[in-house]
Amino acid sequence: MIFLYILLGIIAVIIILAIIAPKTYDVSRSIVINKARPQVYDYLRYVKNQDHWSPWKNKDPNMKQSYEGTDGEIGFVAKWEGNKEVGMGEQELKHLVENERIVTALRFLKPWKSQSDGYFNLKEIDSGTTEVSWGFAGKNPIPFNIMMLFWNFEKAVGKDFDEGLSELKRVLEN
Repeated sequence: MIFLYILLGIIAVIIILAIIAPKTYDVSRSIVINKARPQVYDYLRYVKNQDHWSPWKNKDPNMKQSYEGTDGEIGFVAKWEGNKEVGMGEQELKHLVENERIVTALRFLKPWKSQSDGYFNLKEIDSGTTEVSWGFAGKNPIPFNIMMLFWNFEKAVGKDFDEGLSELKRVLEN
């Protein structure tokens, strides 16, 4: 009987944690770049340009990459397979709003399967200065959402975004 009470208690705790744990995420960071918004947009819309500033490319410079479609156009897909830090997945260009927004579908296959919406939002500060926000958003399915109570996803991914945006700024301003 004690075993049954313990089992019911564990199940109750898991259900309560699943209910209170975040069901969605949206992590983003921003930086101001001293370039006109059209120039920043024209650079970012080409997914292959991420090779020059992406923090994940630096974590595995030897990752295998392949592409489908025309870079910079809706439907372009960049696939990667790398070490344990970058895993395996693909990024598809889904939506472009000229000089304002770029949206991609990020499909992670390893080390675990998940899907997120990646995005860049561009805001003109003045004719030669642009604020770039880089982020991704998605859903935390139950029971995986419980992990978010114990792991600071915002801090872990945000650090990579900050590093990438700093490098993007360096690339575009030089």
